[in-house]
Amino acid sequence: MEEKNVKNTGNGQGPADSNEELLDMNADSEVAGSNHLSNPADEIGEMEKLQEEAAEWKDKYLRLVAEFDNFRKRNARERLELTQTAGKDIMASLLDVVDDCERAQKQIETSDDVTAIREGVLLVFNKLRNTLQSKGLKQMNSVGQEFNPDLHEAITEIPAPSKEAKGKVIDEVQKGYYLNDKIIRFAKVVVGK
Repeated sequence: MEEKNVKNTGNGQGPADSNEELLDMNADSEVAGSNHLSNPADEIGEMEKLQEEAAEWKDKYLRLVAEFDNFRKRNARERLELTQTAGKDIMASLLDVVDDCERAQKQIETSDDVTAIREGVLLVFNKLRNTLQSKGLKQMNSVGQEFNPDLHEAITEIPAPSKEAKGKVIDEVQKGYYLNDKIIRFAKVVVGK
C-alpha cells in the first residue's frame, strides 16, 4: 500500500479525509489491475477460438495440398497425352504423300516409260518437301558458308581449292534442318583448310 504525505491546507480536512482519498485511489488501481488479469472462462473461450482458427487453417492447408496434387497429376497426364499425339497433325498431312508413293509404286511396277516414272517420283518428292515446309521444316544452306560449330558438324578437312574457301564449307555430306528456327539436325560438312 502506498503511503502518501498529506499536507494540511487549512481547509478543515484532517487525516481521516486523506485516508478516504487513499483508499479510493487503491481501489481504482485494483480495478485497473484486474482488467489485465483475465478470467479463466475468458481464457477458455479465447483458447477455443484459437483452436477453431487453427483447425480452419489446417483444413485450408490440406485442401490446398490436395488441389496442388490434383493439378500436378493432371498436368503430367496432359503432358503425356501431348507427347503421344504431338506428331498427329504432321502424320495426317504426310498420309497424302504416302498415298502418292503407293500410286507411284504401282506405276513403277506396271509401266516401262522411265520418263513418266521419273516425273511422278519427282512430283511425290516435291509434295513431301512442300508438306514438311508447311509444318515448319526448313533446310539449312551450308555450302560456301563459314564453318560454324553451332550449325555444322565437320566430318573432314580437305585442302581448300582457293584462299577464299579456307575455313568455309566446301561440301555437304548430310543436310542440316531447322524446325521453327530451332536446329533439329546439324549439317555434316567437309571444311576447307
